[in-house]
Amino acid sequence: MAVTITDICINCAACIDECPVEAIVDEDDNPTGEDIYYVYHDKCVECVGYHDVPACAEACPTEGCIVWDECVEGMPCRDDVPAEARANHAPVIED
Repeated sequence: MAVTITDICINCAACIDECPVEAIVDEDDNPTGEDIYYVYHDKCVECVGYHDVPACAEACPTEGCIVWDECVEGMPCRDDVPAEARANHAPVIED
């Protein structure tokens, strides 16, 4: 996985249209059954080749809602994100 949407998601839809690879689905299509938006691990590319930072995190109005997670083998991952940030699920955007 590249980024994860946490349970503080307010389902505002700001992130969905920003994803260049359509890796984000709303709560109705969340495969976990949770009432939050969901990032498909096998689709997320952390906006590598599209934006300087993940566009979903820039669009999200909820601080700390979108966090770093482990990279999926074979998928693009930002090499400037420390392993500790991924392991600790640090917010992508920190104010």
